[in-house]
Amino acid sequence: MSRIRNLVIVLGDQLDRGLSALDDYDADRDVVWMAENRTEATHVWCHKQRLVLFFAAMRHHREDLRGRGYEVWYHELEADARRDSGTDFAAILSVAINELAPQRLVMTECGDYRVRTLLADCAESHGLALQVRPDRHFYCSLDAFDEWASARNSLVLEHFYRWMRRAEDVLMDGDEPEGGQWNYDKDNRETFGRDGPGDLPHVRRFRPDEITRDVMAMVEDRFGDHPGHIEPFDLPVTHDEARTALRDFIDHRLPRFGDYQDALWTDLHFAYHSRLSAALNLHLLDPRDCVDAAVAAYKNGHAPLNSVEGYVRQVLGWREFVRGLYWREMPGYARRNALRAQLPVPSAFWDGQTDMACIRDAMVNVLDHGYAHHIQRLMVLGLFALVAGVHPYRFHEWHMAMYLDAIDWVSLPNTLGMSQFGDGGIVGTKPYCASGNYINKMSNYCKNCRFNYKHATGDRACPITTLYWDFLDRNLEAFRDNRRMVFQVKNLEKKREDADFMTALRDQARELKHRIEAQDYL
Repeated sequence: MSRIRNLVIVLGDQLDRGLSALDDYDADRDVVWMAENRTEATHVWCHKQRLVLFFAAMRHHREDLRGRGYEVWYHELEADARRDSGTDFAAILSVAINELAPQRLVMTECGDYRVRTLLADCAESHGLALQVRPDRHFYCSLDAFDEWASARNSLVLEHFYRWMRRAEDVLMDGDEPEGGQWNYDKDNRETFGRDGPGDLPHVRRFRPDEITRDVMAMVEDRFGDHPGHIEPFDLPVTHDEARTALRDFIDHRLPRFGDYQDALWTDLHFAYHSRLSAALNLHLLDPRDCVDAAVAAYKNGHAPLNSVEGYVRQVLGWREFVRGLYWREMPGYARRNALRAQLPVPSAFWDGQTDMACIRDAMVNVLDHGYAHHIQRLMVLGLFALVAGVHPYRFHEWHMAMYLDAIDWVSLPNTLGMSQFGDGGIVGTKPYCASGNYINKMSNYCKNCRFNYKHATGDRACPITTLYWDFLDRNLEAFRDNRRMVFQVKNLEKKREDADFMTALRDQARELKHRIEAQDYL
């Protein structure tokens, strides 16, 4: 009989100390398998800090597992690519299977349909059973989500969120929501006003240790042509650091998070946002700890209800919702393109080079930190891609490449679905489209921009405003019966009464789209 009973697969976004794949681990008969690999680093053109985050967190988790008595078979990328023993999961896993001869493979549900298929095919090619266990990291199991979804004609976040609040007894007063309202979103749209945000709370940063510095050197050597800046890398890469980052958010930024969660300002990187999504999505943090800490802050009077509810809705509501939807709709979901958009991602989304102040500022954050908060993602970068007509899956690939917290299960519904309306309304009932007026309302960008957000045509016309009206014009029939688009459709129909304006608009929009297709400067 083979010495090895289970070869336990631990993926780079499964760094949970209580991972279900480790249940019933027997140190005498089981081995943990982890692998850095070139394919996962290059199948999208990954931001350097994204690579550092994953590999550094994995290596720290390896040491943590070994310190707790687990035997870990770990494939580590080296600075010299010629020394690689394989390029992808299947090739590297096959080496371990051939040497260790396990009786079966064991893993926890993963976050990427492509990876799940690859690992299943590898197991089959070796004639091995692959046992897939539920991921306890999430509140809602995939079976529970399917049961909830199957009983409904449409999947609405607000309905799911209320169901989850009741099921988990979070911010509840009996069967009613704490404070009498389920949702305080209307209270969470403050702007910074004319004087700007003023002094902002410090965001806890973490100094790279020797393990992380080794990873940074390897990434710079092997992936030096990838986008983004490797410095400053200051994210948590261990469980203890992640918990410290959570405490820092709760203590210093949660109290004002609600009011200003949608606000934008030049050179504003994190504001009152948590910056915990990367640690959460790598399973360095448990979402229950995040929710419990936020609720405790409300109950002890440290943070107001609108801030706490807004944060809880993101973690207990939206995060769980998109994960369930992803696995329910895949693999066909990735091929959806309801508006038949075809343009490539603009060159400015890779290098930040543009005269558009809002895009330029958002991209400083992305290139420096692999981060942008949800309004920069949805209503600056996502908005421009949507109204321009960027292919929704290409936009998803860009998001996967550039954001440190991007895992397929969370990125695809957020980008292809919510941001780009590629799913035709499964995630959101209307496209998140707006003119430059929205940017002006929520930020100071337009005051420092050579374009005028009020103009749709002419030399100073704001590209977002131009493309917004063009977006409505070319998709009018798709939106005519959408009850949430009635106001915008009526406004477009008024614009269409001016034939000269529409001719100039279409010509200007056509030129902008040609420049995007040619990867020209905007």
